[in-house]
Amino acid sequence: MTPTAINLEAKFASFGDHWSPRVIAELNDYQFKLVKAEGEFVWHSHADTDEAFIVIEGTLEIEFRDRTVTLNAGEMIVVPRGVEHRPIAREECKIMLLEPRGVVNTGDAGGGLTAENDVWI
Repeated sequence: MTPTAINLEAKFASFGDHWSPRVIAELNDYQFKLVKAEGEFVWHSHADTDEAFIVIEGTLEIEFRDRTVTLNAGEMIVVPRGVEHRPIAREECKIMLLEPRGVVNTGDAGGGLTAENDVWI
């Protein structure tokens, strides 16, 4: 495979639905996923892995049971494995996730916001 540049803006422009991660690259067993977020996600955790949120555009709140962390464009957070959290975007926000291949977006919660996994764009 020949390495090529990945244009994040073009990738974000290729889909419109919210809370449905799209894979754009893999690094060993980790995937880089783009997500458009708007509204409240579900409370969930990932028992077996940490999860990194990198805000590309907009503002994302990550609620924890004891506090809320607000992330703006250019900021990131790593949510440790097993820690319950809920992302919230009051207006549309563009996010990059970094997590192992096969991680389900709703973690242990399931439900209507569970997206198809490993969708590449």
